[in-house]
Amino acid sequence: MKRFKYLILGMVLLSSACQKALDETPQGVISGAELNTPENIDKMVIAAYSGLGNDDIHTSFSLWPWGSMRSGDAYKGGDSPGDNTDWHSYELFSANRPELGNTDKMWYFLYVGISRANDALRRINQIDESTYPLKKERQAEVRFIRGHFYFMLKILYKYMPYIDENLPEKEYATVSNRTLTNDELWNKIGDDFNFGVANLPVSQDQVGRVTKQAAMAYLAKVRLYQAYVQDEQNNVTSVSSVRLEEVISLVDQVSASGRYELNPDYANNFLTQFDNNKESVFAVQFSKDDGTPKGRLNMGVALNYPMNKEFGCCGFHLPSQNLVNSFKTDNTGLPQFTTFNNSDAKEGDDFKNNTFDPRLDHTVAIPGHPYKYSLNFVYQKSWARAPQIYGYFSTLKETVAPDDPSFQKIPPFMSSSKNFDVLRYDDLILWKAEALIKLNRHNEALPLINSIRQRAINSTSKLKLADGTFFSNYKMDVYKPGTNCNWTPEFAWQALVWERRLEFAMEGNRFFDLVRWGIASEYLNKYFKEESSKRTYLKEAQFKKNRDEYLPIPLAQLNYSRDVYKQNFGW
Repeated sequence: MKRFKYLILGMVLLSSACQKALDETPQGVISGAELNTPENIDKMVIAAYSGLGNDDIHTSFSLWPWGSMRSGDAYKGGDSPGDNTDWHSYELFSANRPELGNTDKMWYFLYVGISRANDALRRINQIDESTYPLKKERQAEVRFIRGHFYFMLKILYKYMPYIDENLPEKEYATVSNRTLTNDELWNKIGDDFNFGVANLPVSQDQVGRVTKQAAMAYLAKVRLYQAYVQDEQNNVTSVSSVRLEEVISLVDQVSASGRYELNPDYANNFLTQFDNNKESVFAVQFSKDDGTPKGRLNMGVALNYPMNKEFGCCGFHLPSQNLVNSFKTDNTGLPQFTTFNNSDAKEGDDFKNNTFDPRLDHTVAIPGHPYKYSLNFVYQKSWARAPQIYGYFSTLKETVAPDDPSFQKIPPFMSSSKNFDVLRYDDLILWKAEALIKLNRHNEALPLINSIRQRAINSTSKLKLADGTFFSNYKMDVYKPGTNCNWTPEFAWQALVWERRLEFAMEGNRFFDLVRWGIASEYLNKYFKEESSKRTYLKEAQFKKNRDEYLPIPLAQLNYSRDVYKQNFGW
């Protein structure tokens, strides 16, 4: 049980069948005014935290359906292209359209989270600091949460109506998604994290609450995205050196706190027993056996378990063949930048005859290899739901083994109370490396990238079979200029792009990296051309430049706004 649980404030609905109850003051209902006490305001803050985990099977806040599945790293999965057709449309891009229900549902869920934050802020703002000494700290926590939800809206939809706690509800309908420019929206999101930097403590007694360093880290992420200046057609037209310098400064401040470091084993980031470790900068806390009917489980990944008797459903979010191939290394232990996809590593001896980055077996469930490091629980081909369409691989990072204490079935689905990391220290290290390379300081980026690679090299202790041999044939090295590489600016950039793919594979980041760098169209259409020879359903896929960088504004929202909202370019 975690010391700090996200709770939901509920209201008890009284039955009209009991006239006596209607004549009495309801015991489970609280008025808005009664919530404006320090004790109840604290509960409203907790309710805002709760929103961080209030996604469902179709609106995953891990963003895997939008960040992994649309990036060339993952297939949709399920039993066929007709299973959850909205996701199939996202994966193909060519079939995407504004009326898809999941596009509207995700928009709605993110604004529900923002609404909780704004409601809590209105109440905090009205109370005197002498009565509520934690006023500024709680404001900063809730603004962090709001900034997080707006960040997700921004990278998914680009333009959205910005509504804060000061806007009267009656004026919501007047706010256009084009009231603010692209850069102004980034600044609004950054303002929430800036407030956190100024008002949050460096540590919290309760696990799960936001810290000053988490606000710095998220602000660095905002500035990194903002640095890549886009025009109205989503083309990257320039990269701001000022914003990149901000990224470096903010990451350096987080590092200087001494509170964070890389786990000695990469596996620790994906195992329940290491929740809230020193690599985790901010994580959504889930729970079970907490007094709620089914626990506060991570339902956003509930469809991503294999189809075996221990789990049962549903075989979504499957690693692509291209991703598996990308973990191959050459005879020096470096990535096969240009030749990785010349042949496929599919099964059996393919993983002994080639050499690999160890992160492969932390990311991909491979037939014949132990699942989640359990030597007595070996992944089988029979666990794949539709191998004739999507192949035999399955996802690993977001799942847990069936004997994990955090695991729980909710028939026909299942999930766990394992944390979901929103910000990890390895991400910060690579943000700084990216900024340095873009600033032509690529030599300073070398030790940062190598620190990530060295940790991966060291992360093999959980990848051994009973006889002492490894799951796959691992051969990996750091970059050694003059020995195994020529560390030019161009090579450094290629190394950075590759490192981000391998380090965060299947974690919902990749598509947004491609859009930020301005290479999504070229990269994905090349992927579709090559991968469709292995997965024929992808023959219909095509990324349309200057349109598909962002989802369309949902048709339901356009209709609801009565033309106040404007559709994204290309739609």
